[in-house]
Amino acid sequence: MQYAYAERVQNMENSAIRELLKVAEQPHIISFAGGLPAPELFPLTELKESYQKVLGAGDPSVLQYGSTEGYLPLRAEISALMKEKGISSNPENILLTNGSQQGLDLIAKLFINPGDIVLLQNPSYLGAIQSFQSYQANFITIPTNSAGIDYTALELLIKVKRPKLFYLTPTFQNPTGSTLTVEERKTLLNIARQYHLLIIEDDPYSELCYDNTTVSPIRAFSDENEVIYLGTFSKTLAPGLRLGWIAAEKNIISKLTIAKQGTDLHTSTLLQRTTHYYLTHFKPAEHILSIRQVYKDRRDIMLKALEDHLTHQALWTEPRGGMFIWLTLPEVYDTLQLLPSALAGNVAYVPGANFYVNQKSSNSMRLNFSNPSPTQIEQGIKLLADIIKQSNK
Repeated sequence: MQYAYAERVQNMENSAIRELLKVAEQPHIISFAGGLPAPELFPLTELKESYQKVLGAGDPSVLQYGSTEGYLPLRAEISALMKEKGISSNPENILLTNGSQQGLDLIAKLFINPGDIVLLQNPSYLGAIQSFQSYQANFITIPTNSAGIDYTALELLIKVKRPKLFYLTPTFQNPTGSTLTVEERKTLLNIARQYHLLIIEDDPYSELCYDNTTVSPIRAFSDENEVIYLGTFSKTLAPGLRLGWIAAEKNIISKLTIAKQGTDLHTSTLLQRTTHYYLTHFKPAEHILSIRQVYKDRRDIMLKALEDHLTHQALWTEPRGGMFIWLTLPEVYDTLQLLPSALAGNVAYVPGANFYVNQKSSNSMRLNFSNPSPTQIEQGIKLLADIIKQSNK
């Protein structure tokens, strides 16, 4: 039977990363491919007790339908967490979502018409690209020069192209691990404000800071509601819970709530109550500190292994936080073509081309350091280095 799909389906593509993970999950492969937290750090005991306490209290409403906006006490806890980041956002300015990925989809549904333009970092988060593509958006990217962002070119680009949204991950970005300075954040905010351009600030990694220096979110510098902020518990609690949130001004939250009603009615009541119990009865801040230390150690091990094995063959970022290192090879290499050899050699990465919308880079790759063990990192980088050297013979 021939199906009459909507036109927008033509813009939907499988996530290259999700497809790659099906292969990389094989136990004999050392995978740097997924953006996965370390499962041994999930607070299983605390979450188990939280579920038991919530279910054991005898309140049947924990299994009932709930409000689309989300459980009010949990939104109040999130509001307090955001105030620690310098973001003033009341519970009524917060909508709970099934992960921040749903937040991206709801925002795209609310704002994007076919042909609208979204301004992105280049490279950028693949999941955001997919969400915007599914609503038939077009893309432009931030122009850069040897000094960094080319603000004059950026302003000209905005004047000419008139983008609808400006999507950013300013802190420990996926895929590069890079972080915008305070000056860059303020300048981009001022430009967006000048041209009435709505910023979507995706902030999943800011808690994973390894040098004790934090940079305030762009939303913290905004007092005119030109920033929609996305947060998540996926990196600090567990990604399988699928719990995130959107913080925005009330009119936008009202429209997003309607969009969510037509998508899934509301996020799991039991999950929201359990997460609230965990946040208020355990020590999530101490848990985050333990995550930071483990990931910092793994980042340092990967950087040392890269220095030992690829000093003369590649360049790479040295992120101050997050979960990724961005590695760039000489232009003669194509990391997409190299991937089958890497998989045959039992090591996986994500080719950099998957994160570009324009002017794709064929000689870069994203490496994840949060999920593999220290031993796997050392062995995997050595394997990868040998494969790279063999491919150039």
